[in-house]
Amino acid sequence: MIRSFLTVSTGTLASRLLGFARDSLIAALLGTGAVADAFLAAFQLVNVVRRLLSEGALNAALIPAWLGVRDRDGVAEAAAFAGRVIGTVSTALIGISLLLALLMPLIMTVIAPGFLGSGTLDLAVQNARLMLPYLAFAGPVTVLMGLLNAQGRFALTAFSPLLFNIALIAAIAMLLVWHADAGFAAWILAATVGLAGLLQLLMLLSQRSARLATPLRASFDKEMRGFFAKAIPGMIASSGPQWLMVAGAIIASATPSAVSWLYFANRLIELPLGIVGVAMGTVLVPELTRAVASSDREAVAHAESRALELSAGLALPATVGLIVLAEPIVGLLFEHGAFGAADSAATARALMWLALGLPAHVLIKALSPAFYARSDTMTPLLATAKGFVVTVVLAVLLGHVFGASGIAASIAAGAWSSALALLRKGAGEFGFSIDAAARTRLPRIVLAAIAMGALLWLTAGLVPAGAHGLIHFIVLGVQIAAGIAVYGLLLQILGAASWREAVNALKRPS
Repeated sequence: MIRSFLTVSTGTLASRLLGFARDSLIAALLGTGAVADAFLAAFQLVNVVRRLLSEGALNAALIPAWLGVRDRDGVAEAAAFAGRVIGTVSTALIGISLLLALLMPLIMTVIAPGFLGSGTLDLAVQNARLMLPYLAFAGPVTVLMGLLNAQGRFALTAFSPLLFNIALIAAIAMLLVWHADAGFAAWILAATVGLAGLLQLLMLLSQRSARLATPLRASFDKEMRGFFAKAIPGMIASSGPQWLMVAGAIIASATPSAVSWLYFANRLIELPLGIVGVAMGTVLVPELTRAVASSDREAVAHAESRALELSAGLALPATVGLIVLAEPIVGLLFEHGAFGAADSAATARALMWLALGLPAHVLIKALSPAFYARSDTMTPLLATAKGFVVTVVLAVLLGHVFGASGIAASIAAGAWSSALALLRKGAGEFGFSIDAAARTRLPRIVLAAIAMGALLWLTAGLVPAGAHGLIHFIVLGVQIAAGIAVYGLLLQILGAASWREAVNALKRPS
């Protein structure tokens, strides 16, 4: 499981790093004015739909269903089932895309009510419509990735999302060289989103994965209706972090530049969330599905325990680091071109509050597969809905007083509300099986993260005020490297991890 986790997390890390490069270039190209707010509001809408389908979301229903058909009826029937899923998803998404294009002015008004009555709303509608073709390609891409994951083949699915960011970076670089007008540049970037989806689909079709779903046909029979009745709640629940950001963006749209500040701050949260949370959800669903189906309580306990250890071991130091080093990190990544010092400071403040919710987001990703493996997708959906309501209510109150920082704090509170709801429900229904090793290691992981945070806090002033460029990069890089080294050493000393055993385990054949 750890080997698979490392494969997925490495691919996600590469994608997220390219995403930072992409967003840094977007900040330099568009700044934080009306054009940037319009583009990012539209991009956030498409991102939510993209996350509904990708990054493990559809795995929640697809993997248990596909494995059940394969084990019961054979490989050929499983391929036919997958072909019907792809055909049905593709047909539905094409219809939904056309409907969204017609209703986009109304949708953008709901998403960003602060844009109403200004030219920003028209820009957002235009950008969103140009991005919609991506959805037609995202459906088959997601199903093919889920089929590969169900068979334990994670490498291709982990690295194929890189094409999305590579295409956008190439477009941004071209626009920067041309010194393109911001409005025209936003339109080109929006159109490139659809092209990126096509590239990802073509890559998957060139592999053997295409044979896992044949023949392709749309079907809305009883079996498909039952599948989607389980899939849709799981897809919505798996995109919980994006729904909370949408809730925050709705409130933030009334404050100039707040949508941009929250977007760029959230991009930093998505790096560890993707590496830990997405990878954990992707690997855990097939692992727990097999264990639950075979009634192997020991395997269930082992998977859940290692998942919590890995989640805490990676999410806690990331949380502490993002809080302590928020200002130098934001300044290094985004303070270029049209993105000024005031934008950097506001984004850093939002990042500190958003980071408090990171452990909750990761905990949700680690807890939800226990429900998905039991074909329960409604409980995670209800937990996500609860977090959404908490975020909206608090954002209205705190956003009015504290602006973007108050909205960021509301998003963190919503995440913790969802995580606690899942924890209570799971403990009451089937009990989360945590073994003795996990109960011993988890407190030690917390202690090591706190100690690492103290070190970073003591050295936080090493980055000179107003420093940019190479000096800023080197000092911040040394701080982060030292924090990681100290954290790893403390885990070893406290007995929370044995690096020798971990390396030896990875060398063993699967």
